[in-house]
Amino acid sequence: MRRSLPRLPIIARPDKRRLTEFTESPMSDKKEKASSKYPVNLLDTPFPMRGDLPKREPAWVKEWQENKLYEKIRAASKGRKKFILHDGPPYANGDIHLGHAVNKILKDMIVKARNLAGFDAVYVPGWDCHGMPIEIQIEKQFGKSLPAAEVMQKARAYAGEQIEKQKVGFRRLGVLGDWDNPYKTMNFANEAGEIRALGKIMEKGFVFRGLKPVNWCFDCGSALAEAEVEYKDKTDPTIDVMFAFAEPEKTAQAFGLNALPKAEGGIVIWTTTPWTIPANQALNVHPEIVYALVDTPRGLLILAQERVEACLQTYGLTGEVLATAAGEKLANLRFHHPLAAAHPGYKRTSPVYLGDYVTTESGTGIVHSSPAYGVEDFVSCKAHGMADSDIINPVMGDGRYIESLPLFGGLSIWKANPQIVEALEGAGSLLKSEKYTHSYMHCWRHKTPIIYRATSQWFAGMDVKPKDGGRTLREIALEGVENTAFYPSWGKQRLYSMIANRPDWTLSRQRQWGVPMAFFVHKETGELHPRTLELLEEVAKRVEEGGIETWQKLDPRELIGDDANMYEKNRDTLDVWFDSGTTHWHVLRGSHKDSLQFPADLYLEGSDQHRGWFHSSLLTASMLDGRPPYDALLTHGFTVDGEGRKMSKSLGNGIDPHEVSNRLGAEIIRLWIASTDYSGELAISEEILKRVTETYRRIRNTLRFLLANLSDFDFDKNAVPVQDWLEIDRYAVALTRNLQDDALSHYEKYEFHPVVAKIATFCSEDLGGFYLDVLKDRLYTTKPDSRERRSAQTALFHIAHGLLRLVAPYLSFTAEEAYKVLKPGQETIFTEVFASYPDIANGGDLLDKWTLIRNARGDVTKALEEARTANQIGSSLQAEVVVRASGARYDALASLDDALRFVLITSSAKIEKVASEADEGVDVTASSYMKCERCWHYCADVGSHAEHPGLCGRCFSNLFGAGESRGAA
Repeated sequence: MRRSLPRLPIIARPDKRRLTEFTESPMSDKKEKASSKYPVNLLDTPFPMRGDLPKREPAWVKEWQENKLYEKIRAASKGRKKFILHDGPPYANGDIHLGHAVNKILKDMIVKARNLAGFDAVYVPGWDCHGMPIEIQIEKQFGKSLPAAEVMQKARAYAGEQIEKQKVGFRRLGVLGDWDNPYKTMNFANEAGEIRALGKIMEKGFVFRGLKPVNWCFDCGSALAEAEVEYKDKTDPTIDVMFAFAEPEKTAQAFGLNALPKAEGGIVIWTTTPWTIPANQALNVHPEIVYALVDTPRGLLILAQERVEACLQTYGLTGEVLATAAGEKLANLRFHHPLAAAHPGYKRTSPVYLGDYVTTESGTGIVHSSPAYGVEDFVSCKAHGMADSDIINPVMGDGRYIESLPLFGGLSIWKANPQIVEALEGAGSLLKSEKYTHSYMHCWRHKTPIIYRATSQWFAGMDVKPKDGGRTLREIALEGVENTAFYPSWGKQRLYSMIANRPDWTLSRQRQWGVPMAFFVHKETGELHPRTLELLEEVAKRVEEGGIETWQKLDPRELIGDDANMYEKNRDTLDVWFDSGTTHWHVLRGSHKDSLQFPADLYLEGSDQHRGWFHSSLLTASMLDGRPPYDALLTHGFTVDGEGRKMSKSLGNGIDPHEVSNRLGAEIIRLWIASTDYSGELAISEEILKRVTETYRRIRNTLRFLLANLSDFDFDKNAVPVQDWLEIDRYAVALTRNLQDDALSHYEKYEFHPVVAKIATFCSEDLGGFYLDVLKDRLYTTKPDSRERRSAQTALFHIAHGLLRLVAPYLSFTAEEAYKVLKPGQETIFTEVFASYPDIANGGDLLDKWTLIRNARGDVTKALEEARTANQIGSSLQAEVVVRASGARYDALASLDDALRFVLITSSAKIEKVASEADEGVDVTASSYMKCERCWHYCADVGSHAEHPGLCGRCFSNLFGAGESRGAA
């Protein structure tokens, strides 16, 4: 039985039928090869068709680890220009998820591509170790009443355990890095480095202490950073509330009246936070908005003129506008607190302040102001002379009112909302209340609503002039954004807007497991010790030796002597974003300064880090160095399922990278990431993974074909000089070089999905669909050591080397496995650089010429298919074709001479010149000759040698004579 050698199962273009149907090649089965009377050069390779990735990948991970592959890459790269991708530290809590996999694999691909491009691309992984989530884990496991020293001991141990778990997961994904020497923000040297960074920015004058409203989470019991806030819908009672006239004569004058026609009435506000009413201390109007005095059955109401009709309709009232006045005329008018009639504790008045932030888009055009619970409220009241000590702040850190608050003491603010509404109604101040669903701030950890709450905190001032009188932090940071390259480009405007509009940075937190703000504060004045900068360095030295625990144990007398009676240790810790945000200081130039450098070439994280790590790193470096810590920022999107839905436990649509690795292989995850445009959402599903797996198999089979046909090739002994190559071989190498140039231009811009697409197309159409298909006859049937076969193998050698290096950044396990087959005895592909190709004379002209030939071949393929469908021929080798061509197409095809039949994979091919493109075409007839039992071509000379009647003259010569001579192909 004879069997046709199957075409490579490479990706086929959907708009073309596979050429397999027309291709016949000699024996493909090893048993047939062994038993054949006339053997062909059908070789084998230890590189199997089945990757068996789940079983084989762990062995590679183990080998890389045992052989210290990362260190060998560093040794091979020593002396090259450095490329530093600084790792944004994942949090040391919980197993790695798909988002982790996307992030770490993207980083790994970039670092590997940069190393292959000739850089010394270092990758030091890191972990963020302090902060709330770990402290919460300790509380869950051991309770909330542990001594601080025990909390810190258990938190440090817990973080270490989590790091080791995550490290195993990242290594399993094929990520190479300095895993034996990562950075951890809880390492003593790094903790000390943070304290020194704090000292430096204090020395420059960027840090101050003050009372300000900050994002406050009742569950955390602490201030939150901007990056720790997320928004989701919340339903609250909205209220329209009247503040009664306290100065009727002045109010009448403001509206140009001699007197108010009624005593009843007041100014009306609208709010979604009834719980802030007990702390009201002012009212805000816009100076340029026109306000109306409206006579209604409920008395005289002051409303923005634009809102009168809508408000009256809402209240179910009729009314007549008696007079109007610009907002500036109402400045400093006073009105009674709306709960004054409900309890004597609220018998106070609220002045009207002017505020540009007031609008008429909704509500009444008047904003009530509780300076303890709103940034704009606070700024407005402070600007009008309100002292910190005068600010009413009845909400405690756990979300309850202080016991002494009239009517509502001891209640949670959320439970107090309906009672406040009821009290306002009883006091005659409520005009309307209804439910309202709106986007509201929530803690990203607890998913519970948070508030603005005025507390005494340490801040980095965005608009504070430093001591040297230079630019403010905001000005430095905005210039830094302008000087940074962004991938994708839209990230620039996003970060710029965030910096332009952000408030002062709250540096302090009220936790235990964190780097201390190691200040000594005067017990009476609240002032810092005059030797604060010197003392910070002394504390840093101790932390460097024994960790942040040394601050907890420190007796102040050790550092400040007799002053210890007047000072107390500050209990605040640094915002965890300061931990990771200063890694450019205590890692790049600190713990890992020998391998890394400042600034980093690239920071890479998810798109949420414009308000997270990118942001905090920019601010700290702007204060410390006057520039960003990075030259470029790259952001990737988040993972979603095949329907575009965010992955969540409730939907049950999450995909575990560990499970996928164990079932399909980490290589499939890597290929999925590389083939997806990470600048948007990364969709994944079982169907998507199935397609990725099929693509992987096709690429692997391409590599297997190359390796099998190079298994008897020694470049040093068998390589043919480029000038002696057959033309199609020169073309194939020129095409591969073009592919590499194109791919490297994408790698330069950190673009992977175009590389994957172009390599897949190259394997499918350029190799499997053309070059390798044409090559089979020459590889299998010519003399093993002939120039014709060695020319093909020399070209395949260059193609294989180039292709393996191009796929190595993303198909790392496969490239390593194939490379060791291609170059036995070589340790790893990752100490190599991208391939160098021999110069192809007139390469551009060659590419143009063969483009014409391939286009003509496509027309022939179509004609062969039609003839086969009509039962005129079986295989393409049974056909004899005449190609009618004109102009450049004719010249290109005619130049092939007898090689044309090999290019078209037919037994005979002739070219006929016609006048114009309109006359071009293909004629197909079935051969009348016998079929050679070795090469399966139908030839006139089959049987011309009596002793071998089944052979054609070409096969007889290749087996028993001098061998055939080939032209272009």
